[in-house]
Amino acid sequence: MIFSSLLFLFVFLPLVLVAYYVVPRKWKNLCLFLFSLVFYAWGEPVSIFIMLFTTLFDYFVGVLLDHFRDNRTAARWILVMSICVNVGLLGYFKYSDLLVQTFNGITGLSVLPPQVVLPIGISFYTFEALSYAVDVYRGQAPIQRNVIDFGTYISFFPHLVAGPIIKYEFMADQLHNREETLEKFTAGSKRFMVGLFKKVLIANNLAQLADKIQYLGDPSTLSAWLGALAFTFQIYFDFSGYSDMAIGLGQMFGFTLPENFNYPYISQSVSEFWRRWHITLGSWFREYVYIPLGGNRCSVLKNVRNLAVVWVLTGIWHGASWNFALWGAYYGLLIICEKLFLKKLLDRVPAFVRWLYAFLAAVTGWVLFSYTDIQKAFGVLGAMFGFACGVDSLGRYSLITYLPLFIVAALCSTPVVGRLTERLRKSGVAGRVIWCAGFIALFVLSLSSLVNNSYNPFLYFRF
Repeated sequence: MIFSSLLFLFVFLPLVLVAYYVVPRKWKNLCLFLFSLVFYAWGEPVSIFIMLFTTLFDYFVGVLLDHFRDNRTAARWILVMSICVNVGLLGYFKYSDLLVQTFNGITGLSVLPPQVVLPIGISFYTFEALSYAVDVYRGQAPIQRNVIDFGTYISFFPHLVAGPIIKYEFMADQLHNREETLEKFTAGSKRFMVGLFKKVLIANNLAQLADKIQYLGDPSTLSAWLGALAFTFQIYFDFSGYSDMAIGLGQMFGFTLPENFNYPYISQSVSEFWRRWHITLGSWFREYVYIPLGGNRCSVLKNVRNLAVVWVLTGIWHGASWNFALWGAYYGLLIICEKLFLKKLLDRVPAFVRWLYAFLAAVTGWVLFSYTDIQKAFGVLGAMFGFACGVDSLGRYSLITYLPLFIVAALCSTPVVGRLTERLRKSGVAGRVIWCAGFIALFVLSLSSLVNNSYNPFLYFRF
């Protein structure tokens, strides 16, 4: 079940809202926990047992860590056990097929891959469970002794399958002391609808062009650029739209969830891009991998090593294919270059040149990301940079057809649209009426699109 589906919008969400606001305060977390289990099990009932195992296992890890708080050796081994089990589960379900196929390719053998089904959201809730164990071990998060409350933290359906990745420390107090208000509910509804517009009206339509060109054999230069740009905007509006919906849903239930995107396509460096893109994932790797390795408080050589490790792991986290490792290494190389010398050069050029560099770096990266066949990815990059015929009929037709949507996507990738709509909302009664009418119109268009079009993919379900 995804947020941008009629089943969620008109069946699941009304039911959980009514139940949540009807039950007494002491049962609200239980209500969310049970509905979250239904939400998760709807598409893959078997996978719920993996998620429940992770929840119970790390709940007891927290209890043990608290019990052995004064015995650092025992606590350290308990933490190591937690890391091994969580990473082991993630590795088995996500990477076992890839490792066996790679082994076969190297050795020439024919070992059968286990062909396991990847549980939806395992990359997200595993990182949350790990952050809980580490933070309890460090003494940075309180122990959670109520298994239902801990289960609510792990399984809370707004962030369960696609983030944001939330540290337990961020949620601990909210599990007990949040406040539901009309103001929060209204703001959450607005944020949810903004995410729905981004997902349904922009991402889904651009996905059709991106998919069409991706499965084309040898695209022309124009088609290759259109496909790359379509995917560039698709993945942003797909994932940031889903994050907006998650944050909005959290507000409806009184929770404040962390921001996950901050207009990454206005960045003027690759480092800035990654401070604005998937913010919670970057924060997780910085706190639990980069800083423990030594961060930047070490020699230049070790800092380069730390960055390389983090970015290869970031790439591999995204998917069980070597193109993701290459994608992570590509960004690691760019960020290392910026740290060593490129940033000084960028500071000397106009802002537009810095933006163009960062945006083209992102578009190039998304080509590596979107093609699991690395040879095809380099073929598309070759076509983009002139190693193909310049224009074809598909490219011309797509440019004419999708140009208005590209313009809308480009504008909505900046703060400009948000500022203008907010200024309209605050401009008086007439402005507020127009603002409300616009929201209603976009919501109706989104629903119409969902009714008339069964094409409703979500990229990050694969990761």
